[in-house]
Amino acid sequence: MTANGSPCRYSVSIDSNKMRLDLHTHSIKSDDGRAKVENYCKWIAKKELPLDGFVLTEHRQFDADSDYRQLEDEYGLAIMKASEVETDYGHVLVFGVNDDLLAAIDFTNVRLPIETVLDESRKAGAFAAPCHPGRKRVGLFAHYEERGVVQGVDTVEVLNGGSIPGEDELSLAMADRLGYRGFGGSDSHVVSRIGFCATDFPNQQIVDMEALVHALYGGNFSAVSMRPGDSD
Repeated sequence: MTANGSPCRYSVSIDSNKMRLDLHTHSIKSDDGRAKVENYCKWIAKKELPLDGFVLTEHRQFDADSDYRQLEDEYGLAIMKASEVETDYGHVLVFGVNDDLLAAIDFTNVRLPIETVLDESRKAGAFAAPCHPGRKRVGLFAHYEERGVVQGVDTVEVLNGGSIPGEDELSLAMADRLGYRGFGGSDSHVVSRIGFCATDFPNQQIVDMEALVHALYGGNFSAVSMRPGDSD
């Protein structure tokens, strides 16, 4: 997987029984992102956020060039890279992007067939899952109401730090009804929102994207909210 995110060489787990990762963030590499990766790291340290790392899921692209190993070492964080693509059933996060997947899918296409994204991701050894599914227009479940259920979906983002009231509630209810596993991510576009939602991986040491993809396929994880006012 030569285009995969660079591995974390140094990670300090806040809780030895689990790793907590924010699986959905955006930096200035995204067209609407205003956060520098180094500033995310500084914010996590300053606020003593209980995060072991985060995943950069830039819009409609995969950032194969940026190297965050120095920041990983300096701050003791896992910093991984993934993508957020746009499909005919809403937005989808893709973890484990590699050359095979980049050749199979045009990440700039805003109307990718979701079946293609799911199938090609599996073939390439990546993991694809819809994000903010309870959101109007860009969420999976809004399309379910009109077009029916997509086969092949088994995991969705049930807690999203950018959700408005009602969206996460719908995501949680629908995921429970359909038997989907759920993860969390902040969907941060500014520094101060990182970690609003995250994902706990019990008894797992996730040091690179390969390990994260393995953990996501394994299914042993849970979403957690750290939004102001929410209890951990």
